[in-house]
Amino acid sequence: MTTADTHSRLHPAVGTALLLAAAALVAVALNAAIAWVGVTLGAPAGYGPLSLPAQAIFTVIGVAVGWIGWRLVTTRARHPRRVLRILVPVVTALTLVPDLLLLAAPVIPGTNAAAVVSLMCMHLVVVACAIPAYILTMRLQPTPTR
Repeated sequence: MTTADTHSRLHPAVGTALLLAAAALVAVALNAAIAWVGVTLGAPAGYGPLSLPAQAIFTVIGVAVGWIGWRLVTTRARHPRRVLRILVPVVTALTLVPDLLLLAAPVIPGTNAAAVVSLMCMHLVVVACAIPAYILTMRLQPTPTR
């Protein structure tokens, strides 16, 4: 490898941060579109959880927490792919539980089916944007030498 090759590559931490930021940015944009559709379909226009600041914060938190979990599994599990094939759908389903509870007991004024379905779709968007980024971050990690 030449010196030029070494300098043209990003440090794995920088590449990871860029990939996660890109995933979060795309997810925030898609979630903003989902919020707009939700309001169009009957969610209240001023519904707090669908506001850009609220959904953006929770989207970024979701991408970051998911990545931490992903790294824990990939670095510590004996069979990480097997674990992730089970864990990702289970955790995704569990993230929908609070939305379903919100629909059953609307503690936030204005909660209706359109608002809750929008929130649930946002959870799926975060997963759909984050998982490819997590997979790509694994390619940035140096391979251990023996």
